[in-house]
Amino acid sequence: MADIKVSIASPIIEEEEINAVIEVMKSGMIAQGPKVIEFEEEFAKYVGAKYGIATNSGTSALHVALLVAGIGEGDEVITTPFTFAATGNSILYTGARPVFVDIDPETFTIDPSKIEEAITDKTKAIMPVQLYGQSADMDAIMNIAKAHDLIVIEDAAQAHGAEYHGRKVGNIGDMACFSFYPTKNMTTSEGGMITTNNEKFAENAKIYRAHGSATKYHHDVLGYNFRMTDIAAAIGLEQLKKIDSFNDNRIENAKYLDEGLADVDLIETPIVKDGYKHVYHQYTIKIKDGKRDELSDYLIENGIGNGIYYPIPLYDQVLYKEMGYDQSLPVTEEIVEEVLSLPVHAKLTEEDLDLIIKAIKEFAE
Repeated sequence: MADIKVSIASPIIEEEEINAVIEVMKSGMIAQGPKVIEFEEEFAKYVGAKYGIATNSGTSALHVALLVAGIGEGDEVITTPFTFAATGNSILYTGARPVFVDIDPETFTIDPSKIEEAITDKTKAIMPVQLYGQSADMDAIMNIAKAHDLIVIEDAAQAHGAEYHGRKVGNIGDMACFSFYPTKNMTTSEGGMITTNNEKFAENAKIYRAHGSATKYHHDVLGYNFRMTDIAAAIGLEQLKKIDSFNDNRIENAKYLDEGLADVDLIETPIVKDGYKHVYHQYTIKIKDGKRDELSDYLIENGIGNGIYYPIPLYDQVLYKEMGYDQSLPVTEEIVEEVLSLPVHAKLTEEDLDLIIKAIKEFAE
């Protein structure tokens, strides 16, 4: 295999993050402590929400948000099958059932026009995924939720700083859940965050993430050990100061790729809808003529990392098949065969971007 010259993802960890971790280590307060509280406050302020509740992963954030929403055995949550496994699995953790509907072929996010027909008397929530760094059509989703008395939980794991008609993702639904995994636009190494404007949701989320305990050694509900450490929060606080510059770099890199690939008929570059701010967690193109896998291999041979996010709809995963899922959603099944994500992260140089463009043009000739 060729050496990878241009990686698909690369976290930016600098002296500020390293020094912040050292400071926490020297303090002796390395579990959940004052840095976590500070990070919760600052991240909530960043997205425009009243409350932030830090967790140890984006997946646990989703799990806790669903529990806070009262989701449990026998309930249904409408979501997209074109996403990472954590979206659907977090619903399963509660005993509820994910109900998958098709996606918008342009943004790859859940198609609001398909939601209403999937609502039953068991439906309790909608979980749109703000995929690749672009929001779903939240006005349409919120209107449907209001009409049917449903809770909306944004899976915003890939959308730190993304905006929808002037509002930041994380401050639109009833709750939103972020991930700080190293490949994300900002990181805490591992970690997650719930944001909400609902005080009761925030209070209950803190209980669920800490063994079901609001008061030490009093456990009123079945909770979990989903707490963030001060070590992770210290990294997060430094990354939060830089997230806008990270995102600006990603947006500039995406524009450069858009321009460089504009005349390549074989591919379709990402579509950004009017009024949306796309922060390009992934720069995802569509490849025509069934040549996606060939292009992926060609890029790897030329030292360019890339990824297929995601090659299998959730309902086609073995777990879901064994649970009796038997679906076929046409847009999703077309998209999983066409998408390819190219490097777009903030560390890329113009030389890196030129290598990507050159390789794709050579392949398409």
